[in-house]
Amino acid sequence: MKYTYPVTRTTNPKPHPQDETNLGFGQYFTDHMFLMDYDEGQGWHDGRIVPYAPLSIDPASCVLHYAQMMFEGMKAYRRPDGRLQLFRPDMNAKRMARTADRMAMPVLPQDILISAVEELIDVDKDWMPKAPDTSMYIRPFIFGNEVSFSAMAAKHYTFCIIIAPTGAYYASNTGKLGTSRIYVQDEYIRAAQGGTGFAKVGGNYGGAMRATEVAKQFNCKDVLWLDARDHKYVEEIGTSNAFFRIGDEVITAPLETGTILPGVTRDSVINLLKRWGVKVSERRLSIDELLAAAKDGSLKEIFASGTAAVISAIGCLNVKGEDYPVADGEAGEIAQKLYNELYGMQTGKVEDYMGWTYPLDIVVD
Repeated sequence: MKYTYPVTRTTNPKPHPQDETNLGFGQYFTDHMFLMDYDEGQGWHDGRIVPYAPLSIDPASCVLHYAQMMFEGMKAYRRPDGRLQLFRPDMNAKRMARTADRMAMPVLPQDILISAVEELIDVDKDWMPKAPDTSMYIRPFIFGNEVSFSAMAAKHYTFCIIIAPTGAYYASNTGKLGTSRIYVQDEYIRAAQGGTGFAKVGGNYGGAMRATEVAKQFNCKDVLWLDARDHKYVEEIGTSNAFFRIGDEVITAPLETGTILPGVTRDSVINLLKRWGVKVSERRLSIDELLAAAKDGSLKEIFASGTAAVISAIGCLNVKGEDYPVADGEAGEIAQKLYNELYGMQTGKVEDYMGWTYPLDIVVD
């Protein structure tokens, strides 16, 4: 089912970015946002598009004290013919539902999410950038704003979507992939079994920032997380899913531990590799096995996947100050091929033989 929502247009439009080749990530936001309310017994109601503005929230709202919130990350892409499209939005909706269940929050129906995204993009379609390697980043989020100090699930929530014209997450992700240095973190943890590692919630990210600061001390961009119990098995890279090519096998951490975010791009990578006949395994990989492969030369490449960067290549691991180069330090052939294929499908430059794109009824100049 497709929904339509009332629109209140801004009377004070913002100036558009003048240099679309230098948009950065999440630096500019469009003129409007989507809002919808939830009340226990009434469900989701009163969806509307309004001018982008600060949200009014009571200081005693539960989200500020008990972090009952969740969010998603999506993008809209411009095809060569000017039509806009999403990439696997059904997967975002399913992940939102799993996160909502874990956080004791109401599930947002998929058709509401996709309709709201499409309506908001249509209102602000003149913000869609034209420069190469740009897109429209979409951030849906839900938070509990019931006024209560009770550490219990809220009965009132707000659903909001904001969108931002965006460039490449990494400047090097503009055609030929560059590489980054990653610090192996064996003190702090990202997620533990039974926790919220598989859910897309703010606490997962806030709790990771200290580890990122440590990584910077070793000239590293981000961290490779190890498991919480033994600090032995590799899990994610920063905020992205991690892949390791050792010999002829590509390895990624399994989802059944509940500590890995089920990334949309992760799933896409696994399916493409299987289609291409590449051996891909969802299994536990110890840091000892990984470092041994780096030493004996069987470690061919490491890369991370996610909505923001699509594919980002890793050229070096740092363990307590000691560098372990990944092959020749350059992006590997599989990482580059995946980036070219996925970004090509997303932008309509490569045939979508997987049926993953979701064309919108929106065409821009």
